[in-house]
Amino acid sequence: MDEDLRERVRTAAEKHALLNAVKHESDPEVGPIMGPLMGEHPEFREHGDEVPGVVGQIVAEVAELEHEDRRERLAELDPDALEEIEAEDEGEEHPLPDLPGAEDYEEVRMRVAPNPNGPWHIGHARMPAVIGEYAERYDGWFCVRFDDTDPETKRPDLEAYDQILADVEYLGFEPDDVYRASDRMETYYERARELIEAGGAYTCSCPGEAFSELKNAGEPCPHRDQDPEDALADFAAMVEGEYSAGEKVLRVRTDIEHKNPALRDWVAFRMVDTPHPRESASEYRCWPMLDFQSGIDDHELGITHIVRGIDLQDSAKRQRFVYDYFDWSYPEVIHWGHVQVDAYDVPMSTSSIAELIEAGDLDGWDDPRAPTLKSLRRRGIRGEAIVEAMAGLGTSTSNVDLAMSTIYANNRELIDEDADRYFLVRDGLEVPLTGGPDEANPPLHPDDPERGERSIPVGETVLLEEADLPGHGQRVWLKGLGCVENVRDAFQFTGEDLEVVTSGEVDVVHWVPGRASIPCRLRTPEGDVQARAEPGVDDLPTDDVVQFERVGFARIDRHDENETVAYFAHD
Repeated sequence: MDEDLRERVRTAAEKHALLNAVKHESDPEVGPIMGPLMGEHPEFREHGDEVPGVVGQIVAEVAELEHEDRRERLAELDPDALEEIEAEDEGEEHPLPDLPGAEDYEEVRMRVAPNPNGPWHIGHARMPAVIGEYAERYDGWFCVRFDDTDPETKRPDLEAYDQILADVEYLGFEPDDVYRASDRMETYYERARELIEAGGAYTCSCPGEAFSELKNAGEPCPHRDQDPEDALADFAAMVEGEYSAGEKVLRVRTDIEHKNPALRDWVAFRMVDTPHPRESASEYRCWPMLDFQSGIDDHELGITHIVRGIDLQDSAKRQRFVYDYFDWSYPEVIHWGHVQVDAYDVPMSTSSIAELIEAGDLDGWDDPRAPTLKSLRRRGIRGEAIVEAMAGLGTSTSNVDLAMSTIYANNRELIDEDADRYFLVRDGLEVPLTGGPDEANPPLHPDDPERGERSIPVGETVLLEEADLPGHGQRVWLKGLGCVENVRDAFQFTGEDLEVVTSGEVDVVHWVPGRASIPCRLRTPEGDVQARAEPGVDDLPTDDVVQFERVGFARIDRHDENETVAYFAHD
């Protein structure tokens, strides 16, 4: 590691060590800051065996500082980060910090820019949730722009365009406009020609490996001095499809000796032999790279604020070279860390989920085991609950953990008042019953007597979950019915009043009648559960969200010939 790189590592490590120490008011540690550091500076990764040693020295120095000294030093290095931490400390009404420089624009304009290669997983929801919240707060404008200019590596799925728009609607937002980058190819070509004329781009036929060697050495390739007229003619041949994949690229002329090799003469256009799946774009073979396409679109659409992952910091730096050639002002940028979601065994990856569906390991994108928005929607979880959880994560540059329990808690507050109560027993044990009333009449909702009662016929037997079965000679209160005693493996009604429950003598359990109960399959993130539900559940409207008492909330999905199918939401 040369001295210049070592100093860059020291500077970056100091910022992250201070962030860690100030945020948690404790001494920093090497482990927790290595991830954000490497994510923000991917060029450090090839020196992964040396970086921890440098970071360790910085961590030790920061650990020696007093808390106030750490805050002052962080204010010098990254005042915005300190302001964000202080805002969190003060418990602001908005979990999201104010947009930087928002007051300098007539209108805040933002974009959600998905790659349409499949429906969204839960992590994808963060972008539309945050941008939608900002648009509402500032009475601003936002669009959905499909960045679909990679027909090969990140090949678009034709169904995903509408699926993603449905996901945005599910989260509670309506974009002001919708764009597809593959419809805007002529705009990118025209801007490329203007860039060439300005001396900002040239065509290159160097093999990728050969160019990398020159780039890493800070040396120009033989084509770098190409005059604009020749470059324009060569680019026209690219647009006409006269080259095959790998034969020719258009490069942005930057600084071939830039300290960050990733910014040196980066590729703006390349040839792709695979036709685009959209018929209207299938004839194009010369495709812009994302950094060029996105940079042009952000200017053309008047975007004022960009939110993107910390690992994409180099994108802003690359695009600034193009903006400088055109004398454009670059939008405000907010970088944030990745979201990590717990509670799922399935990888949070569109391609991985697609492979599991293809292999038959998942039923589809809305399988309750899949960490997707379609799955959450089918389980009866409202988009508002997801938005609130995502906005609550803020815009920290550190990686953040999202507990599904947060989404569930938000959703519980939204649905509890409206969800009627019913009994459902999983893998029940049938027990004979003697005595007592012929019908039970528990309330539809314990907090709303005016909503009425259910009528549950009792019959000669009842079903209980195994864990609720009392021992011989012990009593239990069948909810909505009364107290029974286990006498020789049968229940005998005792006639005791509710005082045995309020005094703590007897536990309350749920139950269903033996013969009158209906088969119900409860689909959960852990797999399907066979159950029996009280009569009447098979008449509930599809999409009703109910609470199966002592089990959890669920959405009624459908009524098949032999069973009712419900999707479990949460407890």
